[in-house]
Amino acid sequence: MTPTAADAPRTRAAARTALAAARRPADLFPDDTAAAARTYRRLARLLHPDTAPAAERPHAEAEFARLDALWQQHTAAARPNLTTRRRTYTLGATLATGDLAVLREASYEQDGTRHRALLKIPRAVTDNDLMEREAQALDRLARHGDRRHRAYAPCLLESFRHREAGTGSERRVNALVPLDTVVPSGGFHTLAEVHDAHPDGLDPRDAAWMWRRLLTALGWAHRAGRVHGAVLPEHVLIHPGLHGLVLVNWCYSTALGDRVPALVERHRAAYPPEVTGRRPATEATDIHLASHTMATLMGERTPKPMRAFLRGCTLPAETRRPHDAWQLLAELDALLDRLYGPRTFRPFAMPTPHP
Repeated sequence: MTPTAADAPRTRAAARTALAAARRPADLFPDDTAAAARTYRRLARLLHPDTAPAAERPHAEAEFARLDALWQQHTAAARPNLTTRRRTYTLGATLATGDLAVLREASYEQDGTRHRALLKIPRAVTDNDLMEREAQALDRLARHGDRRHRAYAPCLLESFRHREAGTGSERRVNALVPLDTVVPSGGFHTLAEVHDAHPDGLDPRDAAWMWRRLLTALGWAHRAGRVHGAVLPEHVLIHPGLHGLVLVNWCYSTALGDRVPALVERHRAAYPPEVTGRRPATEATDIHLASHTMATLMGERTPKPMRAFLRGCTLPAETRRPHDAWQLLAELDALLDRLYGPRTFRPFAMPTPHP
């Protein structure tokens, strides 16, 4: 039986029970558009991970992601197109649900040809400003960054506001070029996935090319006047076969010398003091975050000279850390040469997942 607005859960326990029993969007959301939106807002308020006890938070994040996925399926069925001044996007499947946004497949027609896109849609209207930051950063990188390094960040098609029927909520949506359009073979993995595949630590010789490309991406961004602000494992994508890297999720970016607008709470310990202390961010902020990410990736396999190198990049005092990613790359190359000799191509592959 299709639920009605009166059926909406009133407590967190009831909301969890209703979500666990739901097999399709119609099991949770009424047919009426406005009633469905009210039900979603109530469930989102009751199930938000921030309201859960600390011990339950990982499970609460998974529940919240499932709620969001069901809501996106519901809205896609009711409203499959998003129209802007330039394009009409036909929405497809939800590819991922992150801290701030949902990533949806989409397609649009241009010059008689169907093209693919990714639509990044904020989960909450309160994060519209962060979506706008990403659009501004990607636009600046495209306009002012060195074109040789363009592949180190996603390509923005457009950024637009979309008003939801029923709720009237207005969301800032970023339309991006899919990475497998740029690299037809696809096959990108986050450094979080690489870490999970190598729980005892990644061989530093494999980490070396990832680290080098990450510093190149940061040097490119810093020359364009941007701090990424969230160089975390989930935001660094690598292509094993091509030894490629893309730095994604520029929602936390800022101009050099401004504050990072927000942080990913579960990674609070990874941030340098100027971010948690709401002080201005510089190139050294990204270098600290990148170094912490690489140190975590290698774990106990990190050689002693490399540990000393990383310590210098993660000092608490922002002024004592390196600020020039290009210079740091040269120093890293010298260190790698001392440890492993002349540079050679080292094939890297992710483990094949079990069926």
